[in-house]
Amino acid sequence: MKLARRLRRLARRFGKARAFCVVLLFALAALRIADIPALEELRLRSFDTYQVIEPRVKTVKPVAIVDIDEKSIQKYGQFPWPRTLLADLVNKLRMAGAVVIAFDVVFPEPDRLNPDLAANTFAGLDDDTRARLKALPSNDQVFADAIKRSRVVLGESGLPYVLRELDKKLPVTGLATLGGEPQPFMLNFPGLLRNIELIENAASGRGIFSIRNERDGIVRRVPMLMQTQGIIMPSLSFEMLRVASGNDTILVKSDRAGIKSVGVRGLEIPTDRNGQLWVHFAKHDPSIYVSAADILDGTAPPQALARKLVLIGTSAVGLLDVKTTPLDASMPGVEVHAQVLESALTKTILSQPNYAIGAELLTAIILGIIVIWLAPMFGPITLVIMGSIFAALVIGTSWYFFQQQRLLIDFTYPLLSTTLIYLILIFSNFVREQAQRRRIRSAFSQYLSPALVAQLAQSPEKLKLGGEEREMTIMFSDVRGFTTISESYKHDPHGLTTLMNRFLTPLTNAILDRKGTIDKYMGDAIMAFWNAPLDDREHQINACHAALDMLEKIEALNKLREDEAAHGGHVYIPLNVGIGLNTGICVVGNMGSDLRFDYSVLGDSVNLASRLEGQSKEYGFPIIVGSKTALAAKDKFAILELDFIMVKGKTEPEVIYAVAGREDMARSERFQQLRNLTIEMLACYRNRDWDGALFAIERGRGSDAGHQLEALYGLYEKRLHTYRDSPPPADWNGAFALLTK
Repeated sequence: MKLARRLRRLARRFGKARAFCVVLLFALAALRIADIPALEELRLRSFDTYQVIEPRVKTVKPVAIVDIDEKSIQKYGQFPWPRTLLADLVNKLRMAGAVVIAFDVVFPEPDRLNPDLAANTFAGLDDDTRARLKALPSNDQVFADAIKRSRVVLGESGLPYVLRELDKKLPVTGLATLGGEPQPFMLNFPGLLRNIELIENAASGRGIFSIRNERDGIVRRVPMLMQTQGIIMPSLSFEMLRVASGNDTILVKSDRAGIKSVGVRGLEIPTDRNGQLWVHFAKHDPSIYVSAADILDGTAPPQALARKLVLIGTSAVGLLDVKTTPLDASMPGVEVHAQVLESALTKTILSQPNYAIGAELLTAIILGIIVIWLAPMFGPITLVIMGSIFAALVIGTSWYFFQQQRLLIDFTYPLLSTTLIYLILIFSNFVREQAQRRRIRSAFSQYLSPALVAQLAQSPEKLKLGGEEREMTIMFSDVRGFTTISESYKHDPHGLTTLMNRFLTPLTNAILDRKGTIDKYMGDAIMAFWNAPLDDREHQINACHAALDMLEKIEALNKLREDEAAHGGHVYIPLNVGIGLNTGICVVGNMGSDLRFDYSVLGDSVNLASRLEGQSKEYGFPIIVGSKTALAAKDKFAILELDFIMVKGKTEPEVIYAVAGREDMARSERFQQLRNLTIEMLACYRNRDWDGALFAIERGRGSDAGHQLEALYGLYEKRLHTYRDSPPPADWNGAFALLTK
C-alpha cells in the first residue's frame, strides 16, 4: 500500500503532460526510423542550405564538356548527326589528349544515314551508284572503329518499363562485393535502353546516365550503381573513373544497413545506403564547356582537352537535359556528371554515414528527456536561453561535420522533436493558467466589471489607479426623441428593453468593428473612444466610418420596424441618432476608487464631444465633429463646415463640421457644388453681407440641397433676418455665444 501511494504521488508530480511527452518522444523516433516524406524534406533542405553557404570551390578542373550547342547545330545541321561526324569528333578528342571520352547520349538504332540505307531509300539512283553506296562501310562501323581506337564510355538510359529483352552477349562491367549483398539496397530501373551491338562491343565501358530527382525535383544524389533487368550497371561518371584507372572490376562494400562505398583500385567513394553519391556542388562553370564545332574545325585550344575526362553532351534548345541543383535552378544534366567526377577526383565528396540516423535519434531522445524533466521547473526566459544553447550546439555540431569532415548529419529532426515537446509542455502550462484565470473571474465577477476582471485575470499588476495622456477620438451618440418613444412602451417594459437591445447591439457592433472601445452606456446613449487601450494611427478616420456605419444600421433597423408596424397594426416611430466626435489629448486609464474603478477617459476633449452630439439636432446633421477630427478625415469623407460655436467652459469658439458621407460622395459634383455654396454663405454671413448670404442660400435650395442642408439654411436664414432687422452686437465674436443658446 505504501509503495502504491508513493507511486501515485510520483505520478502526480510527474504529471500527465510529461507522461504524454515521453510517449510522443518515442513516437517521433519511430517516425524518423520510417523517414516520412516531411522529415526527409526538412533534412534535404537543411543540407541544401549548407551547400548554399559553402559550395565546393574548384581548385583544379579535370573534366571538360564537349557541348553540342546552338553554334554546332547551325554549322553541322540538326542532331543526331551522322555517326561519321561523331567519329571525327572522337578522333580529334583522342588526338587532343583526352583521357576518357563519354557520351551523355545513347545510340539505340542504326544511323539513318548509313550508305546501304541510302541506296535502298533514295529514288532516281542508277544501279552503279547503288552498288557503290552498298560497298561503302556503314557509318556505325566507322563510328565503332573510332571508338575502338579510343577509351570511350557509352551512355545508356534506365527506363520505367521493359523495352526489349536484354542481350546477355553484350559486355557488362565486372563486380566484386565485400560484406553483405548490395542488390536489395540499389535503385532499380525496370528497363534499359542500350546502344546497338556494333557500338557496344567497341566501347571500353558502359554506364547509365539516368538521374532520379528527389521529390521536390532537385538533384542532390547520383546513383553510382543500379539494377536493371537482372544486371548491375555503373553510372556513366563512375564507369569513366573505372576506365581511366584501368580496372576491370568495381568493388562494393556493404553491411546490414546498406551500401557503404563503391570503388576501384586507388579510389573509394562513400555513398548512402542505396549506393548514391551525395554531390558537393559547385556553381555552374561555363569555362569547362568547349563547343563541338570548335573541336571539329580545329579551333579549340589544346589545353582545354589535354589529360582530361571528356563528357559529350548538349545545351542546344530542344535537346537540353536541364536539372535543378541546390545551387542552380537550371544546370545541363551533363554538368551534373562532370560535378560528380570533379568531387571524386578532388576528394571533396559528401557522405551521410549509415550511423547518422542512430546519432540523430540519440540526440533527439537525450534533448527530449532534458526538456521533459526541466521545462516545468524553470521559467520561460530560462527555458528560451537553454533552448537557444541546445539549438546552437546541435546546429553547430552538424555544421562542423559538414565543413570539416564533409559528413551530412541532420539537425532538423532533433530540433523539431525537442521543439514539439517543448510547445506541448508550454500549452499544458497555458491550459493550467487559463483555469486559474477562470477561477479569478469567478471569484471577482460579483465585485468588478467583466472588462476589468478580464484585465485582472490577464495581468494582475494592472490592479491599480492611474492613467496616461494620449491623443484620442471620443464619440457620444444619443437617440433623438427617445423619451417620446419610451412613453409608447409605458405599459410594456419588456418591449422597451427589447427595443433598446435591438438598436444598441448594431450600434455597438459598428463601433467595435472599427476598432473602437465602448466606455459606457447611459440609457439610450453610448460613449466610446478610439486609440486606447490599443494604438490606432487612423483613429479619427475609423471613428468617422463607425459613425456612418451606425447611421446605416439604424436606417436598416427603421425599415425593419416600419414593416413590422405595418403588419402588426401599431404605431411606428422612427429612431434617429445624433453623434458627436472630437479629437484631442485625454487622460485614459483605470479610474475610480480603491474598491471599484473602470477603464475610462477624461478631459476637455471629452466634454466637447458631448456638446457636439447635442448640436446635431440644431444644425440638422446627425454627425457633428470637431476641427481636429475634420482635419484628419477631410480626404476620406464629405466634410462640411457648419459654424463657430462657444462651448461652456471654453473662452475660444470652436469650428464645427458635419460628416455628410464617405469619399464617393465627397467626389460627387453635386456635393462639391453644395459645399461651395455653403462656404460662400458662411463667408457672406461672417462679413455681415446679409443679402449675399441669403442669395447663396436660395441658390443652394435651388440645387436640391436635401433635408439636412435645408435645416442648416433655415437656421442661418433665421439668424440673418434677426440681424437684418436689428443691429448686430458690438462684440461680433461674443454673438456666437448667443447663437447656441
